[in-house]
Amino acid sequence: MIRETEKPRLLVVTGPTAVGKTGTAIALAKLCNGEVVSADSMQVYRHMDIGTAKPTPTEQGQVRHHLIDIVDPDEAFSAASYMERARAAIADLHRQGKGIVVAGGTGLYIRALLGGLFDGPGADEALRHSYAAIVEREGKPGLYEILKKKDSRAAAIIHPNDVARTIRALEVLELTGVSIVEQQQDHGFAQRPYNVLKIGLWIERPLLYERIEARTDQMMAQGFLEEVQHLLEMGFSEELKPMQALGYRQLARVLKGTLDLEEAVRSIKRETRHYAKRQLTWFGADPEISWFDAGDREGIVRSAGRFLEEKSL
Repeated sequence: MIRETEKPRLLVVTGPTAVGKTGTAIALAKLCNGEVVSADSMQVYRHMDIGTAKPTPTEQGQVRHHLIDIVDPDEAFSAASYMERARAAIADLHRQGKGIVVAGGTGLYIRALLGGLFDGPGADEALRHSYAAIVEREGKPGLYEILKKKDSRAAAIIHPNDVARTIRALEVLELTGVSIVEQQQDHGFAQRPYNVLKIGLWIERPLLYERIEARTDQMMAQGFLEEVQHLLEMGFSEELKPMQALGYRQLARVLKGTLDLEEAVRSIKRETRHYAKRQLTWFGADPEISWFDAGDREGIVRSAGRFLEEKSL
């Protein structure tokens, strides 16, 4: 019996894209009479189902999922938004005595949920407009070059296409004189509102890359191109942050006639492999993750069962 006075006990399932997090999370949720809280920065968006590898209606019918389909692609959503909503969902599940499984591959969302976020200075709209104007004139590479010159530590961990994070890093540096990386390290993400078992799923890299290739082909067969076309027809601009995400960006160009479909698919597969490598680097730096072969369901369930039966300290 879960007591409300105890910290919520969380099973966190993570790892690279295409490794099998959804199936594992559902199995664990069934084990603990629980529900799944998604930790995926793309699955929060409505109408973006195929390209985000969202759990299917059948999968969601087996176990209730939270933090999926909660905003439209043109609505602002951040790690702070995620933390607030996910913590509210967890508090509600804890009150109900439900088991809680957090599952996803967005490392920043998981870190924010479990350890809090560095607040930093408030937004400076004038600064943000000036940086946005640079993007208009010189494109994303122009803004990223400025970040590389001013704050190479931040540039090393921010993707060149991530305009929002690039602008925030420049803004924090301008307003405080200190790198956002240094300030985040000082913060330490040290809140500890939960008892947590972090389960990392792992498979040999060649097999992971095979899965990525096969899943991309499956997405195309399921209608990924038509999904992007539908989003554009609904009025969602290709310039929106979610529409610039992996896969959506390439297929929007196909629909505009500026990229060949075969080349777009090759690009999606290549960029997904690179994304998986970045995820492995991020999660590999977390000493709290217990790693399991993705096929070792028995070992994962056994470890989760022991954790759930432990007495709170």
